[in-house]
Amino acid sequence: MSKTHPADLDAMEARRLIGQRRLSPVELAEACIERVTQINPAINAVVAQDFDRIRDEARQAEQSVMRHKALGPLHGLPFGVKDMIDVQGLPTTFGSEIFRDNIAEKDDAIVAAMRRAGGIPLGKTNNPDWSAGGNTRNAVYGVTANPHDTTKSAAGSSGGSAALLAARMAPLATGSDTGGSLRNPAAFCGVVGFRPSPGVVPGDTRAMALMHLSTSGPMGRSVADVALMLSVMVRPDRLDPYTVVVDGQTPWQADRFSQGRRPDLAALRIVVTEDFGFAPTSMMIRETFGRVVARLSDHLGRVDETHPDCTDADRIFSVLRGVMFLGMHHTLLQTHPDKIGPNVRANIEEGLSYGPLDIADALVKQGRFYRDWQRFFEDHDYVLCPAVTISPRDWHELYPTEIDGQPTKNYYHWLAMAYASTLAGHPSITIPVGRDALGMPFGLQIVGRRHDDAGVLQVAAAIEEIFADDLIFGVPIVDVQTLKTAPKLADCEGFMGF
Repeated sequence: MSKTHPADLDAMEARRLIGQRRLSPVELAEACIERVTQINPAINAVVAQDFDRIRDEARQAEQSVMRHKALGPLHGLPFGVKDMIDVQGLPTTFGSEIFRDNIAEKDDAIVAAMRRAGGIPLGKTNNPDWSAGGNTRNAVYGVTANPHDTTKSAAGSSGGSAALLAARMAPLATGSDTGGSLRNPAAFCGVVGFRPSPGVVPGDTRAMALMHLSTSGPMGRSVADVALMLSVMVRPDRLDPYTVVVDGQTPWQADRFSQGRRPDLAALRIVVTEDFGFAPTSMMIRETFGRVVARLSDHLGRVDETHPDCTDADRIFSVLRGVMFLGMHHTLLQTHPDKIGPNVRANIEEGLSYGPLDIADALVKQGRFYRDWQRFFEDHDYVLCPAVTISPRDWHELYPTEIDGQPTKNYYHWLAMAYASTLAGHPSITIPVGRDALGMPFGLQIVGRRHDDAGVLQVAAAIEEIFADDLIFGVPIVDVQTLKTAPKLADCEGFMGF
């Protein structure tokens, strides 16, 4: 094979070379282990691993190749696993001190599916306490820094996964998303994050099964890699009430996600919006988004500057999020009050402040919100918008208390560009499109109709292809050599604190 460092290969290319016997799974595993050893101290993305087991599994994968056995779609590919789901034998702490010593007894269903497809878990990636927050930091493992600038936040809650991908420590990683928890870090770190429609990736352990705000999803360095991973994560599973299973199958076929064709962008009815009419988007992000849209204009046909009706979005999300955290974590707050992080505590207290009428009102308004979005998408195909309202900030900042001098409403208000589509249950993807005025990655979000997951991936791939060789709007690349000599993040003041 070429002189390209194996860890720099995207998943699709690495898998192709493994299938052609031009890249050994052992060589790829060793390259990823080398990257973790050399770079992770500077960013703290990987927080638990077992290198001996990784090497053993890579040798087994190599033997399968040499014996000409049938190979799965992820055969020999290392992947990061967010510390919210289990990898047998590794700790699952949820970023919580309460579960500091919790060792998983079996693989989560997503990890098991990726193993069956030939994937090799590289290790656990960092997330905030119970994934509550847009800055990846907790009292168990400390903070995760942005690989493009280690003084800046990697966002959250899937910040460890995004940082791992950007720093080229593995080609794939799992993420999960409520208010943008995989899309926001993907945008901050210059990688791809996809939030599927409810039920496409079953949430078989979701505590509030009937509340669809949270879902797992794939993360990678290209749209094709994310689509490949999604095709493996999809499965018929009746444990998720949003996963439709008829005669043992789902309406969505896994192969459609990884074998999509490029659409004619000029034939689509595209919408652009800077803020969905309510998000506190900073002026710099608005200006960066404007430049991206202008660069795309020659490839687009009908473009409307509008957005779905998002009336009461902040209120709906606040109430439902508060109720969700109250149901999941109130007992933990009562039994371990000194081991609950500030964001989780704030959500529980907010949940307690709402009465039955508040909750009923939010549920009714969400129903209206959903139907308004469905009517909007009868006349429009896809929405293009910024993924996040701000550029990455200092990781010491727990959350932005102001944007352009205007105060935010709470610790998650700055994530409004993401939770708009969460409330409607529409698939959304974030792809890297150059850098903003501060030199940090800029993420473009693409939102499609509910259950048009394949279409969203296809549009994203088409836009990605347009920008592939663009010096301004192309994918921002991390300077790996600089990270090798960067100071150890754990030695920085505030590393473990809130």
